[in-house]
Amino acid sequence: MVSTIKDIDERAFIAQLASVFGRGKDELKVPAGDDDCAVLEFGGEYLVVTTDMLHQKTDFPDTMTPWQIGWMAAAVNFSDIAAMGGQPLGLLAAVGYPQNMSLEDAGEIARGMRDCAEFCETSVIGGDVDSHEELTITGTALGRVSKEELLTRKGAKPGDVVCVTGTLGAAGAALEAYLKNIDVDGEFMKPLLEPVPRIGEGRMLAKSGAVTSAMDTSDGLALSLYDLASVNEVGFVLREDSLPIDRRVYEIASSKQEALELALYSGGDFELLVTIPRNNFKALQAESYLTVVGETVGIDEGINLIGKDRANFAINRKGYLHIGTSEQI
Repeated sequence: MVSTIKDIDERAFIAQLASVFGRGKDELKVPAGDDDCAVLEFGGEYLVVTTDMLHQKTDFPDTMTPWQIGWMAAAVNFSDIAAMGGQPLGLLAAVGYPQNMSLEDAGEIARGMRDCAEFCETSVIGGDVDSHEELTITGTALGRVSKEELLTRKGAKPGDVVCVTGTLGAAGAALEAYLKNIDVDGEFMKPLLEPVPRIGEGRMLAKSGAVTSAMDTSDGLALSLYDLASVNEVGFVLREDSLPIDRRVYEIASSKQEALELALYSGGDFELLVTIPRNNFKALQAESYLTVVGETVGIDEGINLIGKDRANFAINRKGYLHIGTSEQI
């Protein structure tokens, strides 16, 4: 029986492709598939590079403005740069436009990309255009980071505290409102339609020298925890009463359980998930952008949540996957 793309989830598919590409040349510090970005030796520091493809039907809700589409296409790439502690250098964008798209809308998409790039203190530096049946945008972001400050997924150890930036579940709550046609205002929808790359926070964490592992949570907190656990051969214990669940989640959820699931499993939050040795965290306690949500434990302990009633629950391996449907929500 011949397997097809629908028979495999995104993580497994990436691992399969990475095995074909191999480890690369000596100047490739982090090879394909191992982290949020590829990492290359470049003039005494590292060049971090990432790419992401977005499609009209699957990635852009019909409530999105062309400007928001452009912003989103840039933000998904800059979020990966942030996860590596990088300072953005620029964005390349290859766009397939439907032939019936107005020039005004095409211009607004470009302005959205430009504004997100400027927010990240860089610019759109080039790309390619073509016609396509469905609006498709592939962005490629470049960044730089000193060798001492590079953040990677590998390095978490038992005893490290687990921290996140910002709040959890805001984008998932907005998506629920959209899917259920619930009347909410533009501010409620912003986390989904105008996600903010955590470039500033990533740079501060990189400069601290305290972070042992890092990645962004765009595919959901739970799936990100499983990614870090796999790379580092560790487990995690989170505490429900420590999770910074966004207020929007409680406004949209029908129960406390649904609110918790949105915080754990919904994608679209462009926050950073990091591990930090407990002793080193003391120097960062004054940083209001970080919340301790749990700790790193041995691999045999799995990935669990201690509820408010002190009951222990397993956190499932599910979240947003671009390929494969068995673990999507």
